[in-house]
Amino acid sequence: MSTALIILAAGQGTRMQSDRAKVLHEVGHAPLLAHAMGLGRATGAVRMVVVAGHQAGVVRAAALEIDPDVDVVEQTEQLGTAHAVAQAAPALAGFGGDAIVLYGDTPFIRPETLDAMAAARKDHAVVVLGFEPADPGRYGRLVMQGGTLERIVEYKDASEAERAIGLCNSGVIAAGAEQLFELVAEVGNDNAAREYYLTDIVALARARGLSAGVVTCEEAETLGVNAREDLARAEAAFQARARAEALAGGVTLVAPQTVFFAHDTVIGRDAVIEPNVVFGPGVTVESGALIRAFSHLEGCHVSRGAVVGPYARLRHGAELAEDVRVGNFVEIKNAQVAEGAKINHLTYIGDANIGARANIGAGTVTCNYDGVFKHRTEIGDDAFIGSDTMLVAPVRVGAGAMTASGSVITGDVPEGALAVGRARQQNKPGLATRMMDRLRALKSGREEG
Repeated sequence: MSTALIILAAGQGTRMQSDRAKVLHEVGHAPLLAHAMGLGRATGAVRMVVVAGHQAGVVRAAALEIDPDVDVVEQTEQLGTAHAVAQAAPALAGFGGDAIVLYGDTPFIRPETLDAMAAARKDHAVVVLGFEPADPGRYGRLVMQGGTLERIVEYKDASEAERAIGLCNSGVIAAGAEQLFELVAEVGNDNAAREYYLTDIVALARARGLSAGVVTCEEAETLGVNAREDLARAEAAFQARARAEALAGGVTLVAPQTVFFAHDTVIGRDAVIEPNVVFGPGVTVESGALIRAFSHLEGCHVSRGAVVGPYARLRHGAELAEDVRVGNFVEIKNAQVAEGAKINHLTYIGDANIGARANIGAGTVTCNYDGVFKHRTEIGDDAFIGSDTMLVAPVRVGAGAMTASGSVITGDVPEGALAVGRARQQNKPGLATRMMDRLRALKSGREEG
């Protein structure tokens, strides 16, 4: 049976105290909405509908950037979860598969959990995801009779006996798409909040003689984000899961609690990550690489055997080949560094190609920006760039060429040549002593006055 996901993302999230739509706040450098939408790819869903409301235009743009094939519909009035689901009906008209309702602010539902719900659909017309929290608090309760779900009751509408039930509602529901929309159309708002509750479809289904069942998951999967405190807990939970997965995959984390991952970080087995390393989006580190302490990586690729850091920054477009060395206080952006090259100290390499086995001396800068355009620097294989060289792009240093320390290189350097781009040194005998004597005398005169 094919599956469609309906992701509810219309809420304002007033408790976030933010000008940004709640579902666009980030965990692991990705919007909450992206985590929910990622389940579509992970479970093989053939359709995905996002129901936007607050800041609908911004949410629509974000959803389409995440997945250009998503359908985005708008809930112009926030009248409850059943009303929100109803807005997806036109987008799924004629769809004969199952629909699973998710929430854009609940980022940790696992694909395996949705697979279990899909499997349970063979025995039940409606399947609800439940969990048993340490503190049931104000969650809706699942009222069971034997192995069948009779109804879901919201906390504010529950009796004392119902509030004593430990099995709670996550809000995630699966049903046949056509039947889901039929049931949603029957939902009323005769309740304490005067809202159209999606949870009412269980009682409506039972009244039709249809079966409703429950699949359970760990409480951690159901963590929703409604306030900044929740966002911080969600980030901590994401990082804990990412660290555990890295360790299980054969990555050495010297101090796991100090390493921070993005949602798409990929690290190969036998890589070593030292303390206080931060991964932004779009990073791949191959097997056997070493990322040393206090480094920051984003949008880059680090090949096998490379060493990065400590205190290095790799930005978007940095491509390090095998056995490259990038040392302390080095920044690399939009540059390809070939096998065995060394960039060991205090250097900026931007918009450049660095040849195999080239050595880049301390304090080197590729001067790549003229105020309007970016220009490239080309450094050939086995070139030696002296310390404190300014390479004014566009410029090319040939294979095996050298630049003298302190040079400003504005023209191409042929292969095997030595380029010197600095003024000739002149020594003025005794001048330093005379200058210092004069300055001290001036200072003494001012203090006496």
